[in-house]
Amino acid sequence: SFFLLQSQLSQALNGLSDRAKEAKEFLVQLRNMVQQIQENSVEFEACLVAQCDALIDALNRRKAQLLSRVNKEHEHKLKVVRDQISHCTVKLRQTTGLMEYCLEVIKENDPSGFLQISDALIRRVHLTEDQWGKGTLTPRMTTDFDLNLDNAPLLQSIHQLDFVQMKVSSPVPAPPILQLEECCTHNNSATLSWKQPPLSTVQVEGYILELDDGNGGQFREVYVGKETMCTVDGLHFNSTYSARVKAFNKSGVSPYSKTLVLQTSEDTQSEEQTLPFPVPLERSQLRRMSPFSSTLNLQPSFSGRSYFELRSSAHQLSLHSSLQSLNSAVAWFSFDPSSAHADIIFSNDNLTVTCNSYDDRVVLGKTGFSKGLHYWELSIDRYDNHPDPAFGVARIDVLKDAMLGKDDKAWAMYVDNNRSWFMHNNSHTNRTEGGITKGATVGVLLDLTRRTLTFSINEDQQGPVAFENLEGLFFPAVSLNRNVQV
Repeated sequence: SFFLLQSQLSQALNGLSDRAKEAKEFLVQLRNMVQQIQENSVEFEACLVAQCDALIDALNRRKAQLLSRVNKEHEHKLKVVRDQISHCTVKLRQTTGLMEYCLEVIKENDPSGFLQISDALIRRVHLTEDQWGKGTLTPRMTTDFDLNLDNAPLLQSIHQLDFVQMKVSSPVPAPPILQLEECCTHNNSATLSWKQPPLSTVQVEGYILELDDGNGGQFREVYVGKETMCTVDGLHFNSTYSARVKAFNKSGVSPYSKTLVLQTSEDTQSEEQTLPFPVPLERSQLRRMSPFSSTLNLQPSFSGRSYFELRSSAHQLSLHSSLQSLNSAVAWFSFDPSSAHADIIFSNDNLTVTCNSYDDRVVLGKTGFSKGLHYWELSIDRYDNHPDPAFGVARIDVLKDAMLGKDDKAWAMYVDNNRSWFMHNNSHTNRTEGGITKGATVGVLLDLTRRTLTFSINEDQQGPVAFENLEGLFFPAVSLNRNVQV
């Protein structure tokens, strides 16, 4: 039993020793807290003094501004009163002189001389008296300063100045999960979808989607918001992009999701492609945009071959060289019913458009361009009664119920059977002879490297370079009425 008691006491001492060790560590922690509190107190007091000094400085500056206004009012009042003193002094001197003269005349004992000047003198006395009429002897300025400083709101704010109690921060969100089965590309657009981990209970206020530039460049934000799906248009064709997403709340930003690699279309493929997972890359800034619509028969974005090889003018040579610099990718796109005006009529798998209204209506293409060199053609299937269809490029939010180019969201050429004009923001320029008929072909060359837009009719360049300094995301666009089918 002796050894048993020894063992029990030894075990009890071990437990007590552990508590003593924990207590020593706790004391060290508390002493560190004392030091930290002292340091934090000094830092906090310095911050408080700086904030209050800033308020005092602001109040002193405002005081100086208000005193300057009082001084200006003071100088103005003095000037008005001094001017009135000067004016009144001159008039009083003139009046006194006239009175003294009249008294001297009255003293004269020469009746004949008095009679000669009396009438004129009486009129002059009356005139001088009239000049001291109503208001002349009334001060033009008050001595009071009609300025009342409204300091009550500021005093109330000063009395309410207090510390805001910092609340314990909630944790930052967990990294989102990219939903591979819903991520896809279509032509030069990419759609990405993500979600929070299933067991995550941390509140999320929004997400930040980032892509690289398709060439190993830095990641840039392309979407910030609450949605969990985003489509990005205007990417390069035949390019590999990397995408990642992170979540945020008031406490901070989560780590990034895994990186997803996206491959845009390289030729005439238009079907959606579900993409494999993951490899890191990075991308330049893009915008989330949606589609567009039109009333024309769209042919593919062209490359390689020039439609102007037999022409020799300066304009045609410029267009020729631009077309020759296109690469070999051909990307098909169609008109977009989802963004078109309701009067637009689609057929031929959305490659052909017309309209059921006599008014001009706008339709856009489904593919947007933000970089590179792009050429497409539109064929005129029907052209009745000499209407003015317009062809060009537009932003996604262009007016859909007016001729293309009526607002600042479109750059267009409108044309009849004899001549054409360029139009942007309702400004018409460069009238050019030469029009369209049924069977004609209108070409659009969008060079976002040179930032220019050029048009052709039946393979001849129409006018000079139509527009320069283009930048952003552009969609092929057409406006037409019921007398045209494209």
